[in-house]
Amino acid sequence: MRRRDFITLVGCAATWSVAASAQQPGKLPTIGIFGTTTPAVWNPWSTAFAQRLRELGWIEDRTIAIAHRFAEGREERYAEVATELVRLNVDVILTVGTGVPAAKQATSVIPIVFALAPDPVGSGLVASLARPGGNVTGLSTQQADAAGKRLELLRELVPDLRRLAILVNAGNPGALLELGELQGAARTLGIEIVILEIRRAEDIARAFDVVEGRAQALYVVNEALANNNRVRIHTLSLAARLPTVHSIRENVEAGGLMSYGPNNPDLFRRAGDLVDKILRGAKPGDIPIEQPTKFDLVINLTTAKALRLTIPESFLLRADEVIE
Repeated sequence: MRRRDFITLVGCAATWSVAASAQQPGKLPTIGIFGTTTPAVWNPWSTAFAQRLRELGWIEDRTIAIAHRFAEGREERYAEVATELVRLNVDVILTVGTGVPAAKQATSVIPIVFALAPDPVGSGLVASLARPGGNVTGLSTQQADAAGKRLELLRELVPDLRRLAILVNAGNPGALLELGELQGAARTLGIEIVILEIRRAEDIARAFDVVEGRAQALYVVNEALANNNRVRIHTLSLAARLPTVHSIRENVEAGGLMSYGPNNPDLFRRAGDLVDKILRGAKPGDIPIEQPTKFDLVINLTTAKALRLTIPESFLLRADEVIE
């Protein structure tokens, strides 16, 4: 064999070896999805995320691997889920704000991207919006900032609103921040509030026993526990004849009356852009925290009819989506 042919053969073999290695599942860049609730709740969000990755050239099982793990709405499992993803040696962890503390506790090296968080600076997830620092970046929902707007919209549907119940997970720092904004907005509007604190699923039914006859509507502070129990909350709300307001459309699809807030699938799509940057070499701590650009007003007419509420035509015309 001539020397030139030998070099060519060796070069081809080396190239084939690298390509074959890159195609092995264990060698693909891996994204660990840390779902704080259930696969059913996350499905529209993770679908939007995966679609954006495909648009950016990342094809699952071909150019990238994705490992899904879910805490099923149980906060006591967050550390276990985060630790398992770190043990899998994933390249990036995708989660939401409530999952970040457990992920940060499990690793200070693997990049963490949160697709949504109510107040990432106020809750201590990052140092600042411009330079988050460390191994974390993501998108803020500004959920607390929109609390007053939700209350104003609710009063359009319940014009004589004087007493409002607020269902809040007292163990969630982001939820408590939103509660503070709500209390201020309620005082300004002259609305009396009844705070229904929950910390686990078993507390929800008891909260409705407490509120019976004491409120005209219910504000649900959305986070993992509330989202994971959305059907139970809506069933109890209808039985108590309480109109409900939320920050995400998914809870209105499940039977809530109204929502106003960022479009979560859009935020998960944009999280795909952040993950793409990190996989291509960017440091998460140098990527600024992004904020929502699209807010949706969604109304469920089926629920309104069940509550015998008449929705003004002007309100329907402003809605981004009407569920019938």
